[in-house]
Amino acid sequence: MAFNRQTFKTRTLTAVVFAAVMLVGLLWNHWSFLILFSIIHFGCWWEYLKLVEKIQQTIFHPYIKMGLMVMGYGLVLWFCSQAYHIENYGLKENGSLPVSAAGFALLLAGIFQKNTIHIKAFGIGAAGLIYISLSWAFMLDLSATSMGLNVNSYSVAGEQGTAAQWSIPLVIIGSIWINDTMAYIVGSLIGKTPLSKVSPKKTWEGTIGGVILSVLTAGLVAWGVNFDIALFSVIAALSAISGTFGDLFESKLKRMAGVKDSGSLMPGHGGFLDRFDSLLIATPIVWLYIRLFIK
Repeated sequence: MAFNRQTFKTRTLTAVVFAAVMLVGLLWNHWSFLILFSIIHFGCWWEYLKLVEKIQQTIFHPYIKMGLMVMGYGLVLWFCSQAYHIENYGLKENGSLPVSAAGFALLLAGIFQKNTIHIKAFGIGAAGLIYISLSWAFMLDLSATSMGLNVNSYSVAGEQGTAAQWSIPLVIIGSIWINDTMAYIVGSLIGKTPLSKVSPKKTWEGTIGGVILSVLTAGLVAWGVNFDIALFSVIAALSAISGTFGDLFESKLKRMAGVKDSGSLMPGHGGFLDRFDSLLIATPIVWLYIRLFIK
């Protein structure tokens, strides 16, 4: 894969702006974190349903689209921690069920319209509840202060547990960014062996190089801030590897739909799904690892 300087320049400029917006949302406070991933949630849903419509050659009624998205958001709210309280009102306790019910009502309204329901398309569309909504729900759970994960000793702690609220999501996202960038550079310079027919521009050399550099970077950052090197390295490896599968999965969807990008939000990077396809798969994998082996 030949190195294209103009493409790299466009991608880099867009990535810098994108990274700045992401970091503000991630680090400002827990409310900005929720707002950021709420926007991402609905953006991914919109593009996913458009892809499903193209693949199945059908049109979903707007109520069905909104119903699925709102139901999914109710699932996201269910994973909100105790931090998301305004006086006695909690998003999980007081918001999740009503939002889910509203989404279900919209879904029923769409189903009982005169439009013909394409059962297979509807089933694939509903799978977005797992593919999209559950992934972002897990991201909220990973960021929750109530998780109480001590990134130094893997134990429940106070102040150090609060640090983990931001460290785990940042390691996942940072590892994927590093993996994507380094895989592109390494693959452009020395890549010769195609990784998959789904995405012929990806190479084994670039993929392996991206994973290795992600792990090394995560380990160095952990060492520099006195966090657990093994934990950060494992999360980086899981994120980079599973993120690659997430990228390939979305590429398969786009190929089936006959489109180059899922959207046009960011020049050189495409839409929401193009930017967050890796994170959609990596987040549940890391969440399972944390739940099964760490917490």
